[in-house]
Amino acid sequence: MTTLALADRPSIRPRLSGLAAERVFVRRSLTQSLRDGESLSMAIMLPVLLMLMFTYVFGGAIDPSGGYVDYVVPGIILLCAGFGAASTAVYVANDMTNGIIERFRTMPLRPGAVLTGHVVASVVRNLAATGIVIAVALLVGFRPSANVFEWIGAIALVALYILTITYLFAAIGLAAGSPQAASGYGFILLFLPYLSSAFVPVESMPVWLRGIAEYQPITPIIERIRGLLMGTSTGSEPWWAVGWCAAILAFAVVWGAWLFRRRAGRR
Repeated sequence: MTTLALADRPSIRPRLSGLAAERVFVRRSLTQSLRDGESLSMAIMLPVLLMLMFTYVFGGAIDPSGGYVDYVVPGIILLCAGFGAASTAVYVANDMTNGIIERFRTMPLRPGAVLTGHVVASVVRNLAATGIVIAVALLVGFRPSANVFEWIGAIALVALYILTITYLFAAIGLAAGSPQAASGYGFILLFLPYLSSAFVPVESMPVWLRGIAEYQPITPIIERIRGLLMGTSTGSEPWWAVGWCAAILAFAVVWGAWLFRRRAGRR
């Protein structure tokens, strides 16, 4: 009787200890990114092409002195982060719709390990792409006046923004019904830098648009990065930049966790 009872009892496999599951899914997501060469190259090439276009095509009209590249690079950096993070929504949506999550549910894994893998891999990928964009900017004339500590502060803020926008895109991928829908929803967020001080000063915009550009989240983040790199005054932007990132990140984490439990059947 005891033998039969033990035979009928389902085997209980212990969950992976530490961050073993997260490491597995980070490696999986990085491998997936490397195989998806088109998305990776577009996340780098498109911001670089936009920077070259704004610098050489529009820059002379906007700033005849030739210093427009110093103004536009901080906005291009955030634009690069947005393009790179947008693919996360597609990857997450693809995982949620192709049935692989059902397979993962049978394994001794923490539910959030899949999402963490996508986010960490995207942050690593986007930081590398941002480094390439900055290198190209230096080649075309970008001349920041930042010291070592200001560079560290700017990079830290860029990394915080990348983490924030990546987690938000991951949550969008969970909310979308398909990878195509995730791509469409995410594309809307990519317009926000154009409605900010990324390419022109807010003061040059019409009055009705100026309020939107001044008080949306991207503007204080760009102004803080610009202030750190170029030594310009930023006023209260440092607090607004970190505050917006923290608030959006907290919302994305909570929303994403709820969506994942709901979509993966873990209630």
